[in-house]
Amino acid sequence: MSLKNRFDLVIFDWAGTMIDFGCEAPVKALIEAFGAEGVTVGEATARRDMGKAKIDHVKALLALPDVAAAWVASHGSQPGPADVLVLMERLDPLMREHAAHASTLIEGARETFDALRAAGVRVASSTGYTRSMMEPVLARALAQGYAPEHVLCSGDTPAGRPSPLMIYKACAELGVWPLSRVVKVDDAEAGIEEGKSAGAFTVGVASGNLLGLSLAELKALSPAARAEALERARNALLKAGADVAIDSVADLVPVLEQAAKV
Repeated sequence: MSLKNRFDLVIFDWAGTMIDFGCEAPVKALIEAFGAEGVTVGEATARRDMGKAKIDHVKALLALPDVAAAWVASHGSQPGPADVLVLMERLDPLMREHAAHASTLIEGARETFDALRAAGVRVASSTGYTRSMMEPVLARALAQGYAPEHVLCSGDTPAGRPSPLMIYKACAELGVWPLSRVVKVDDAEAGIEEGKSAGAFTVGVASGNLLGLSLAELKALSPAARAEALERARNALLKAGADVAIDSVADLVPVLEQAAKV
């Protein structure tokens, strides 16, 4: 059975899935934005709510007791809605800067995109980045030959991940249905939950946010440690509801071909 007989559309996440191996850009930007306000946020903390719309991500961080306490120590009051806006204003240029430098396609991403298109499967994308944050990313991706047919950003729907609204909007605007013929590919738990809520076939990518390592850091591990780290990330994605978890987006097409035979 060909892919087109089973699937009509694949919706890819961006950072950690198709670009920015290890999903490093948003982590660095968040740490710097909070740091500019006198609040130290560690990498593990910054990764906790990855995949959500960036404004929701900021709100989630401020709601953490340790972060809120650090905010009070720095500002003398509990963080509120105005502080969220201040952080978003700081975050936008930082995200643009870091994302622009981390927009190299992950190895195998372009080949996966080309294979899906050759099979007649449409390709769309969604992200927790705002439209402004995505501008340099889209330009660099296009220069590398990656141009999904449809792009949804944070703020394009009333709610972001883990709600299914971004997937619903993409399918409505592309005229794709039923949702069981849609594939959502994401490296964050929020994106997996989004896919399951929409009724899509959901694929988790282990080498992204949950792995939390750059490509160089991953390669520096011993084979046993590398396998263990990837397995841990795959299991977390499966626990979040992924139908299948793969190490890299480069592994996607064979997995979808296998699913098409079932």
